[in-house]
Amino acid sequence: MNSALPFVEVLHGNKPDALVVWLHGLGDSGNGFAPIVPELKLPSSLSVRFVFPHAPVRPVTINNGMQMRAWYDIKSLDFENRADSEGVKDSAAMVKALIEEEIEKGMSPERIILAGFSQGGVIAYQLGLRFEQKLGGILALSTYLSQPELLEQERHPANQHTDILIAHGLYDEVIPCALGKAAFERLQALEYPVQWRDYPMQHNVCMEEIQEVSQWLQKRLS
Repeated sequence: MNSALPFVEVLHGNKPDALVVWLHGLGDSGNGFAPIVPELKLPSSLSVRFVFPHAPVRPVTINNGMQMRAWYDIKSLDFENRADSEGVKDSAAMVKALIEEEIEKGMSPERIILAGFSQGGVIAYQLGLRFEQKLGGILALSTYLSQPELLEQERHPANQHTDILIAHGLYDEVIPCALGKAAFERLQALEYPVQWRDYPMQHNVCMEEIQEVSQWLQKRLS
């Protein structure tokens, strides 16, 4: 399957031997997070390629059916039924195809970090925990697990020991911090090596978080 996902690419260093695939949130695009790369202040010894895919454009039910970039439809504000599970699976398959193309070109899966913010984080969880090859890490920002009750039976052992960093705003008005914490506790119960960070912010990122993400990336990729 060809991913056919367009993306923005940002290079840190000359000959990248690591890849970060970073998925944006609802209504944003790959351009939204691309400026974070220089903010991470990664050392020159690391050579990393950042890929920021654009989600497909689709109507979003809770936004009166308005067409926008979205990894899946949101049909309800009820968090039990918030994510359109078929849309989640379809987008995860597209991102999987993109990652598999990179592996075919020679990138080691263990040098690939899968990151996502909000809706993008839902896809990062969906794909990363079920991916058949060990990844370098999963970064989940201001997000939640879709259908957490299915994870235990659907997860793949390849990523049982993959490091996961979860970060969330304490005052998040879009995805309550409690949902991020529930994902953390679910992963903890399933014995994943998962870390939790929270910050006095809303549904966004802050400089302290960016610095911690940078340190986490450096440990995974150095």
